[in-house]
Amino acid sequence: MAESTPLVDLVRSRIDEFLTAREPILAAIGPDLSPLSDFSRQFLSGGKRFRAQFCYWGARSIAEQSGDALSATVSCATALEVFHAAALVHDDIIDNSDTRRGSASAHRLFEQVHARSGWAGSAAEYGRAAAILLGDLLLGWSDELLDEGLDSLADRAAARRARMLFNAMRTEVTAGQYLDILEERAWVVQPESELFTRALRVITYKSAKYSVQAPLLIGAALSGADAEQLDALGRFGLPLGIAYQLRDDLLGVFGDSEVTGKPSGDDLREGKRTVLVALARDGLDDAGRRELDTGLGDPELAGEQIAGLQQLIRRSGALDRVEAMIADEVAEALAVIDGAPLEAEARRQLRGLAVTVTRRTA
Repeated sequence: MAESTPLVDLVRSRIDEFLTAREPILAAIGPDLSPLSDFSRQFLSGGKRFRAQFCYWGARSIAEQSGDALSATVSCATALEVFHAAALVHDDIIDNSDTRRGSASAHRLFEQVHARSGWAGSAAEYGRAAAILLGDLLLGWSDELLDEGLDSLADRAAARRARMLFNAMRTEVTAGQYLDILEERAWVVQPESELFTRALRVITYKSAKYSVQAPLLIGAALSGADAEQLDALGRFGLPLGIAYQLRDDLLGVFGDSEVTGKPSGDDLREGKRTVLVALARDGLDDAGRRELDTGLGDPELAGEQIAGLQQLIRRSGALDRVEAMIADEVAEALAVIDGAPLEAEARRQLRGLAVTVTRRTA
């Protein structure tokens, strides 16, 4: 669950209010749609709310938040959380992941409904199809929430700029997701010298921009930020977003399943061609590369095999190199925010968030 703070409580309340308003629409069609309502609530009940926090502090870095301004910011921050939930539902289908936040992923939950009900056909096929639709529903709802927030803004130019940034984020994260699945398959025909750069491009568009940079810029746009302020937040957000995803990549290989809610070494089973993997290949001899490449992407990897690959990556020096990259990216971000033309309290909070998102264990 997300830590309870005034902002998190406001976002949680906005999610509950929004779902309560939408559930009668589904219920009026028929009781068969109850899983869509139930699973929407389940997937929106947890998480760290980082995107909402960055959106809020992006707005707060420009102006105080109260009254209509706060309401608009909370709606837009909530839209980002619902968009994130949609992305996770679709991501788990693409990666064939069984779990999310310690519970069954959406397509597995729908599979269970099929199996319990004794329906015809394949439970797995039903689960995938139903989860795709759940993700699509959440995407639509995120747009509705965004529009509700933007419609309440008196500054129509600010509303248009925030909408433009949200639209760009949506395109970029979809492109990043495509690049991710592309690299899992196309790396074999790419020059060795380009694997690191291509992996860095994936995390930039799949995660860094939409996890940190875009929420900051959307929030700032809501408060009428000028070009200099948007530039500063963008230059802070991008390296911090890269560091955030680099930490995520380390957790995907070395994280404790009891803390992350995902099986240990899950990224190895999924064959993720991350910056960590690119650096590991760079630090291994031919025999080590063959061992790493053979294991990556094998969904049946046992615990002992996972441990062997983890040790291989450590031996390559990649773990230390990624930790150094994280430190460098955070330092670059903090250097920007320290001198940025932003409200002092927001700068303080953003410095704290920079530490929180890059030193986390889940």
